[in-house]
This record gives sequence, structure tokens and C-alpha cells, in this order.
Amino acid sequence: MRHCLTAIVVLAFLVTPGSAQEPVSSSSAALFHEIDEVIAELSRITGWKAPKKISPESISKDGLKQFLEARIQEIVKPEEIRAEEIALKKLGLVPEDFDLKKMTIDLLTEQAAAFYDYKKKKLVVLESNMSLMQKPILVHELAHALADAHFNLGKYLLRGKSDDAALARQAVMEGQATWLMSEYLMVKMGTSLRSGSEMAGMMGRINTSSGAYPVFDAAPLYLRESLLFPYSKGFTFQHAVVLKYGQKAFSEVFRNPPASSQQILHPEKYFSRTAAAKPQLPKADVGGFRPMIEGALGEFDHDVLFRQYGSAGDAALAERWRGAHFQIFEHKRDQRFLLLYASEWEDEKAAGEVFRMYRKVLEGKWKKITFESESESELSGAGDGGRFRVRREGNRVTSVEGL
Repeated sequence: MRHCLTAIVVLAFLVTPGSAQEPVSSSSAALFHEIDEVIAELSRITGWKAPKKISPESISKDGLKQFLEARIQEIVKPEEIRAEEIALKKLGLVPEDFDLKKMTIDLLTEQAAAFYDYKKKKLVVLESNMSLMQKPILVHELAHALADAHFNLGKYLLRGKSDDAALARQAVMEGQATWLMSEYLMVKMGTSLRSGSEMAGMMGRINTSSGAYPVFDAAPLYLRESLLFPYSKGFTFQHAVVLKYGQKAFSEVFRNPPASSQQILHPEKYFSRTAAAKPQLPKADVGGFRPMIEGALGEFDHDVLFRQYGSAGDAALAERWRGAHFQIFEHKRDQRFLLLYASEWEDEKAAGEVFRMYRKVLEGKWKKITFESESESELSGAGDGGRFRVRREGNRVTSVEGL
């Protein structure tokens, strides 16, 4: 499994969310005349040689929706979308009536202001967009084009060894483009992000929930956070790497990518190369089932899950994550699913708190649940997803759901 907005959004294109959109009086052509100047300045900031001339064009909202549908059909198989949608539902990250493909297309059609199509090496700007936002968006997308010319962004993303690693790489791409966009604007004002930590802090708190985006506002928490994470947290990560390595930071994050969302959230773990654990999944009788999907769950995933069914205090538990893995099986005859989950935490105390938090997750994601036995280290019963068994063993928490 890859994160829904990693698999579909990034493989479709590298997108920049914009502000509320309205018709502009000037055409995109005037903006396109600034490409060479922007590329030259970005090259100076990064130390990278400018790529060959960028081919720009504009696109309508209807054209964007058609492009999305065609690109998704091209790169993602229907069974892959179905498997990921089921995984998100069984993990409790989205509701049972959630439609992954439709929501993704609707979200991007609403949100996108411009994108860099790395397959065709082309910059595309939406025909309607606020004039004051056009220049920053242009800079952001040209930062993608510059990085792509040196590191092939499509291959870079796909080399992530887990779902969580793919999200981290997405945060590198979007975070760096957002940082360069901000630095470009700061330089024009005679200053730099390197000397202004307040500006960097503001950029790390990006939030598009302003009432202007009804699709975004109505989307499940997981999708909203997945959309924002690469920009906001990726920005603060890139800023930390720039402060440590200087100009070579721009290449460093591509040559030695972060391995997890935790390394994005806590750059010191990136500098120390703190590796994620892969705890062994619990054993279960899978007779009559076939493997459907599996993947890693990072600090980001647990932060959203615990916040969704608990509080901000519960979400703070995610910082004590050390690794997590899951696998889903589908019954060969009827539409039943078996979820195996295992996670590892920094110590037994943290695992005990997560064990208790997981009880809240079960209560929240199912409409009906019955607890049959419960102790400090084991929980069992039945719910919407079938019979379940949750255990804490040392610093590990495991769950089998759908027995």
C-alpha cells in the first residue's frame, strides 16, 4: 500500500494547492515570460545547473479533471485502488462509504492551482487563479522542474522501500519546492529564510481549511492531513537540513533520502539515521483467505489515527513510534477481510498506553463492539469487522481483526 495521495497525486503530477480561485484579467502568457528569470534565481540558490527550456501551458478545470482521470487509469490498476481503499477502511482511517478515486479527483480538481507533469516535462497552470498567487505558484513548480532535471522525481519516489518512506520522499519533493518558493520571495525582499526562523515556523503551519474548499473541508481527516503533510512538515524538514548542511542540503535529501515520516517530523532522527523497526505480524489462521495488501504504518499514520479517535494528547503517543506493519487478507468465497497489525514502541510504558489507545480506535471505527475479555495486556471480543484479539507483549502491540 502507498498513501492514497502519494500513489495517485504524486504519480499523476506534482501539484501546488492554491487559494480560492477567481478569473484573472491577464493571461498566463505574461507569467510564462518570467520562467527564465525564476529558474536562474533558483539555480543560484541551489547551486544546480538550469535545465533546458521549460515548456509551459495552461489548462481549464474541466481539462484538469479529464487529465486526472486519464492519468490515474494509466498508472493505477482498479484492483490497486480497491485494495488501498479497503485498507484505509479496515485500519479506521476513512469511513465505510468512502470512495477513494472519486474523492482524490474531486480534491485535486478543487485544490490544484498548477502542476509540473514530470512525465512530459511540462509546466501547467490553471486558467483561473488569483493573480497575487500566480508568481509563488510558478516558483514552486519550477523548483520541481529543476529538481527533476537533476534527480528524476518519478524514480526517486518509487524507490521508497515502504509506504512511510514514500510519504517521506513526497515530503522531500514538496517541502523543498515550498522552501525554495519562500526563499525566492524572501530574497526579493532583501532577506533570507536562513536568518528568519519566525517565517519558517509560519510556513510549517500551513492550513487550507478556510471555508473556500468545501471538498477539502468535508474530506476525512486522514486525507486532509495527507495533502498538507508534504508541504508543511516537508518545509520545516528542508529548513532544518539547510541550516545544518547549507547549499548541499538540496542534493543531500535526494542522495540520502529520509526513510520515514518520523524523520521528516524529527529531523534529528534523519541526521542520526534512526531506522524503523519492522515488528513481526501476529499469527492467525488464514485458511480460505488470500493476501490482498500489506504495508508500513508510520508516525504520521498513528498521529492521525490517535487524533481521530482520541485527543491531541493521545496523538502525542505517535512520537514514541519505532515501527509498524500490517497485512490484509480477503476471503476467497465471500467478502470478508482479515487484518493483521503489529507495532513497536520506545518502551513498555509507551506500548501500554498505545494498547489502551487502540481500544478507543476499535470503539471508534466500528458501530457495534462487544468486549469479551480484557486485561492489562490482552483484549478480545467481536465487532463490525468480526472477532478481534489485541495484545501487548513488551514494547509491541499487535491486533488480529476479522477472525
